[in-house]
Amino acid sequence: MSGPTKYMLVSLPTSISPSNDKDEALAALRSTITNDNGAVLPFKIPEFKIGTLDALVQQADDLAKLENACQGVVAKVGDSLRSLLEGDEEKIAQQKTVNDKPADQYLRSFNWNRVKYRADKPLAELIDSLQKDLAIIDNDVKAKFTQYSQVKTNLTTLQRRQTGNLATKSLTPVVDPKLLVQDSEYLETHLVVVPTNYKKDFLRSYETLSQMVVPRSAVEVTHDEEFTLFAVTTFKKYSADFQHKCREMKWTPRDYKYVRVGREERKVWGEALRLGRTHWGEGVMIWIHVLTLRVFVETVLRYGLPLDFVCGLVKTNQKLGKKAKANLDSTYSYLGGNAFGRDHKGRVTKDDSALSSEMAAAGVGAHGGEGSEYTAYVYYDFEII
Repeated sequence: MSGPTKYMLVSLPTSISPSNDKDEALAALRSTITNDNGAVLPFKIPEFKIGTLDALVQQADDLAKLENACQGVVAKVGDSLRSLLEGDEEKIAQQKTVNDKPADQYLRSFNWNRVKYRADKPLAELIDSLQKDLAIIDNDVKAKFTQYSQVKTNLTTLQRRQTGNLATKSLTPVVDPKLLVQDSEYLETHLVVVPTNYKKDFLRSYETLSQMVVPRSAVEVTHDEEFTLFAVTTFKKYSADFQHKCREMKWTPRDYKYVRVGREERKVWGEALRLGRTHWGEGVMIWIHVLTLRVFVETVLRYGLPLDFVCGLVKTNQKLGKKAKANLDSTYSYLGGNAFGRDHKGRVTKDDSALSSEMAAAGVGAHGGEGSEYTAYVYYDFEII
């Protein structure tokens, strides 16, 4: 099957088969789609608790918005993975798994997560839980990728500052962290850039420059053609005074915090990749659970009670999907009753602009969103990219 995979979820009443049997209804759906246009698999939908009609109508609207949010989050995480892996589609595909399985395999063997989202809970609670889980994914990924972007920016800035003299360039490559007093409650090491011509003056006077300078603590770290870099230890209480006196002498104290930026960048990159892989899969799981609820709610609204329906997952592509959809429209348009215009032979006309306008204005559609195309049966299509 060429082209990106397109999926359809189709729910039909079992009355499409003479015997009202689910297996026969699924077989009827398969014959309608035909093997040339796509593969049809049964898609299991639990029996959820049904509330009032008003509640179902509101939940249909809430689920439509939540599905849009799911698509947005999954797409954002996918874009983040693409950025981390520099557009390498093969590597990106390896990261896009659901429960360590390809998304297609997850869909083919889909089972409602009854542990996390108990089917005996009210629909409103399930929708709320799914919304909260999606928000957690969105916030986690946003925070981690913001952190990674900042670290990457710091690394880029550091690399740009490798040129210049000791008074301006980054000190990370030239300062051994072992020279610095670290994690001391009382002592602090200062890095001071001194013009090489004044090197002797500095060594002669630094101990008396301010109070509480540790005697003989000056260490020459490195030098270039213009400057010499010294490390000097003082008591923290007098650090500000020491730096102020250095500036008065035209010596330059350098702010420095040892961070292995390159290693940190690789560490955060790894964390972002793992989070992206996990949350892409979790985002897809939430999305399919939301779609499952959409099919159920719309099925109740369309076909009424008692619930006798069959749901099929159709795997196709963009081109063949159009043919499969045309076959569905042609075969099951009668489920819409008098909702469609018909020609003189009683066949449903392909386009009814008046109906589409009315449905769009009412916010009713096969996809449950405003302006969606109306179909006589429950139908949702999607692509997991």
